[in-house]
Amino acid sequence: MHILVLVLDLGGTFVFAISGAMVAVRCRLDVFGVLVLSFAAGNAGGITRDLLIGAIPPAAIDDWRYVVVSVLAGTITFLWYPVTRRYSRDVLWLDAVGLAFFAVAGAEKALVHGIHPLMAALLGMLTGIGGGMLRDVLVSGIPTVLRTDLYALAALAGAGVVVGGYLLQVAPTAAAVGGGAVCLALRFMAIRHGWRLPSAGSEQASATDKRDHDRAR
Repeated sequence: MHILVLVLDLGGTFVFAISGAMVAVRCRLDVFGVLVLSFAAGNAGGITRDLLIGAIPPAAIDDWRYVVVSVLAGTITFLWYPVTRRYSRDVLWLDAVGLAFFAVAGAEKALVHGIHPLMAALLGMLTGIGGGMLRDVLVSGIPTVLRTDLYALAALAGAGVVVGGYLLQVAPTAAAVGGGAVCLALRFMAIRHGWRLPSAGSEQASATDKRDHDRAR
């Protein structure tokens, strides 16, 4: 179980670190800024999860491999950005893979530490979306998870499958594969077909704001 969580964690760290570095380069940050955003995107979700479940110090700080993977991803992106930019669409797909890795790893690690299954699923989702949210906040953007197609819901579904497998006493590896497949499938379909949750329309929001203003007067 520990090896499975480590592999999933490092895989997700590398993918999300690349996405963070690409955003940093687009925002014209210097090399230090690129590496900082790379580490933040790759590890924020895992650090938050570890702090919440009491796994102190967090793996991303205690294990040198997380730092090396993050720095490697950031350096590759910084040096060869013209090449990586050509594959920005592929990075979007890799982001889906990283989301699946983190959602599954987060749920698995929470279960290992004796967290209630319901909270383990939520922690799996948090692990998946945490890095991207911090990345967007650092570059003064609205977090993608709050305004894009199915993202957090896909992570929650994947983590839910892991938790369901745990409750049914399914082998951890099989549950992880199933949860990752569900998360990937939802993200792929959302990217390809633009699936998204309903959002408030601008006209509806404006009408609501006007009514609230009139009531205040």
